[in-house]
Amino acid sequence: MSGLKLFHTANSGVTEVMPRLADVEADVQGFVEAHMETMLGVTFLASEYGIDCVDGGRIDSLGIDENGAPVIVEYKRGTDAGVIDQGLYYMA
Repeated sequence: MSGLKLFHTANSGVTEVMPRLADVEADVQGFVEAHMETMLGVTFLASEYGIDCVDGGRIDSLGIDENGAPVIVEYKRGTDAGVIDQGLYYMA
């Protein structure tokens, strides 16, 4: 994997954090939902929120920002650029 480097800082110095894929999306989802306010400045509202659409879709995590606008967070384990289509579908 390449891309953005992550680091852990402490009184003893700086160490690079080695990136890895989560075993399952749910691991990341649970962590983000538990810390959504701190990480994103978004108030968490619901997990696996069902939406009224033809294929009965669901939003992985739903939140609301400081302006009262809905925030949709989708988790993808892979790195395929085509996954953005799901977000665009929800916008429509």
